[in-house]
Amino acid sequence: MAVTEPAPAAPGAARTDEGERATGGGSAHEGILRRQSLRESAARTYARSLPIVPVRARGLTIEGADGRRYLDCLSGAGTLALGHNHPVVLEAIRKVLDSGAPLHILDLATPVKDAFTTELFATLPAGLAENARIQFCGPAGTDAVEAALKLVRTATGRSGLLSFAGAYHGMTAGALDASGGATDVRVTRLPYPQNYRCPFGVGGDRGAELAARWTENLLDDPKSGVTTPAAMILEPVQGEGGVLPAPDDWMRRMRRVTAARSIPLIADEVQTGVGRTGAFWAVDHSGVVPDVMVLSKAIGGSLPLAVVVYRAELDAWEPGAHAGTFRGNQLAMAAGAATLAYVRENRLADRAATLGARMLGRLQGLAAAHPSIGDVRGRGLMIGVELVDPTAEDPRSADPHTPPADPALAAAVQRQCLDRGLIVELGGRHSAVVRLLPPLTLTDEQAEAVLDRFADALAAAERAHRPAPPDRPRPVRQRAAHHRNDTGPSH
Repeated sequence: MAVTEPAPAAPGAARTDEGERATGGGSAHEGILRRQSLRESAARTYARSLPIVPVRARGLTIEGADGRRYLDCLSGAGTLALGHNHPVVLEAIRKVLDSGAPLHILDLATPVKDAFTTELFATLPAGLAENARIQFCGPAGTDAVEAALKLVRTATGRSGLLSFAGAYHGMTAGALDASGGATDVRVTRLPYPQNYRCPFGVGGDRGAELAARWTENLLDDPKSGVTTPAAMILEPVQGEGGVLPAPDDWMRRMRRVTAARSIPLIADEVQTGVGRTGAFWAVDHSGVVPDVMVLSKAIGGSLPLAVVVYRAELDAWEPGAHAGTFRGNQLAMAAGAATLAYVRENRLADRAATLGARMLGRLQGLAAAHPSIGDVRGRGLMIGVELVDPTAEDPRSADPHTPPADPALAAAVQRQCLDRGLIVELGGRHSAVVRLLPPLTLTDEQAEAVLDRFADALAAAERAHRPAPPDRPRPVRQRAAHHRNDTGPSH
């Protein structure tokens, strides 16, 4: 099939290196990538696995300087709820620019800020919105996490934190401490329920029950070494952890556990918010009302914006206790208000639930023909496909029927996807989960194109990665009946 189309020449013909022009073409594309490699730090990430040079974008599509078009299922790591350059977002930005309004105002009140806050509060869980305060933070989600941790420590007078294995809360010091990759552990780590690689080897309702009991016992055992913490922070769906939706009953249990012990509950909705999981906020699936919500990514309508929303009783800060020079991003607030309103008015969360369930169903059908697909899971348009080596056994697994993750195959699938004009992300414990985060404006036809390209890329990667295995029955996983791979209410 035709996987890409030639892109129009990029605007502007500024010269770069000798013989290269910024109008597109292989030499300009390669020169830009070469200079990036020479000038940017070793910490760059997406640029390593996605060697493209975007010059124009609209909706799902990115046009590259190499003259190709790509279907973007990374969406700025979930930032672009409406895809690239949606008309309502551009209109909101132009309106601010044309009005002569100040673009930088620290934390002063403006009509743009008031409109954003009003729209945001209209979408929040009612039990929080009716008595909430908002703190505008630095521009990234990790800044909001840091603010939330500072807030609960100030309000409770306690310092400890509860977080979960596999968590990802950002890249600054405090956020990293609460994330799953921490090496200098100053946070109590709890088991996060999951079916495919359940730490207790059972999965399903029983696995979630054991995880909850572990948490309760740790908090109530006077010899556990864990004092009452300042807060529990959790993701309703672990994204970087491998696209793991928390069971709704377990979420409600964590709310009861924390409320009974006067422990503030922080919901990190940086990636799950604004309709991504099939509800406006992922906590809406379970009906849980957290004490604190950390929000970023999609709330800025593609521009940098991060906030913490919390119960008024926690508002114990002195003036200036938390600040940030770029907490008053007027363009982001305008774009964010337009995005929030568009998602709400057009019921895009419902659309994400319906289309996500359809895509999960097709991927599960694909798994039946591809033993290298170990698990398909997700909620709404937050989808993960875990790739495994079905010919091997994982001695570390609590379940002997679960084969080891295959990060090399996942990387090969990502490369094959890019060759076919499809941009996907990798995640999970071993970077073996192919993640799909398409915009909520995805059409049925586009969804089919995404899945067609993924299926083609998977088959090509399998052929190149390992020879065809001998015919033999696929291992039967004894807890398959407990697997949770759809977008409806969990357990």
